[in-house]
Amino acid sequence: MTRIIAGAAGGSTLVSVEGNGTRPTSDRVKEALFSRLESYGVLQGAHVLDLYAGSGSLGVESASRGAATVDLVESADRAAMVAQKNADLVNRVLGWTAVRVHRSKVETYLDRVAPELTWDLVLMDPPYTVDANGVIAVLEALESRLAEGAVVVVERSARTPEPPWPAWLERFSDKKYGETRLWFLEPATA
Repeated sequence: MTRIIAGAAGGSTLVSVEGNGTRPTSDRVKEALFSRLESYGVLQGAHVLDLYAGSGSLGVESASRGAATVDLVESADRAAMVAQKNADLVNRVLGWTAVRVHRSKVETYLDRVAPELTWDLVLMDPPYTVDANGVIAVLEALESRLAEGAVVVVERSARTPEPPWPAWLERFSDKKYGETRLWFLEPATA
């Protein structure tokens, strides 16, 4: 059972995607991630992009904790339907549409979305079948899409080696939680 941990919708139970096609982020990892993001001051009023969203649990947690907008991008039909249910739950609690679901491949979404749209926080939890080159390709597509002071969080298996990040991004932190590793990135300073 996955839940929203804190914020306006804190304690609400989320719908999970049946089967083993997705890897939900554990509540332990989610709590640690959002504690860190709140300490960085990037959540309040943020525009958030949740790529490979699965059930949308990270994105809806962002909205519950004060993000202004959240875009959930998920290509699998079943997962996108679950993400929509979770988005509807949080939007009802908030009283407005903060969370939107985009049923699309990540690359297609980034190619189609308005070029002037930028995000303050990008959450990226690709399937393990997406290799380092796939991760880098998506990060490259984000280069002109990050707001000043933006943070990118990449979630991977703790057994996966650190990818060679694009030159325009710097890793400023990483943390291992059991079988999960979170990489924290920001645009490189000149």
